[in-house]
Amino acid sequence: MTDSTALVFSTEDIELLARTADALSSYLGKPVLVELIDASETGFEWAIFAIPLDINEDDSDIPVVQIGGANAQLLGSQGGVHVNENETYTCRFMWAVQRTDLEPVKYIKINHDGEENAWGETLQEILPFDLSSDPLADDDENTPEDVAFIQPAPQQRH
Repeated sequence: MTDSTALVFSTEDIELLARTADALSSYLGKPVLVELIDASETGFEWAIFAIPLDINEDDSDIPVVQIGGANAQLLGSQGGVHVNENETYTCRFMWAVQRTDLEPVKYIKINHDGEENAWGETLQEILPFDLSSDPLADDDENTPEDVAFIQPAPQQRH
């Protein structure tokens, strides 16, 4: 394994993971929690995406994980859920992303069955949404010559 400092998410990666959780919450209409797990146990950092279970939801046939708790680093807006800092939440495991040193791969996506199902040199390659640019940013492509002026129709009197 290479230097373990290389196996952590960059600030940009963490922001992208947080925005992905927020986009998934909006898309699914359910809160999506993402917890960043540090590299102290495994030698690489990883992020786990999960949906909190409803109180009466049957979890016997789904992969379940615990998200949160003391010292947990949750990313994004947590789908609007007020997350208590010392409380853990039983959640449906969606998928995870881990850092790796398998050149040229830097990121591995793990599906809900625990199987590797995507590999990428960039994080954007394995995420479900392209959040690499700001959709609200000014678009420099709309220069004045690209804008057509339409003359309003003259008012006719009868």
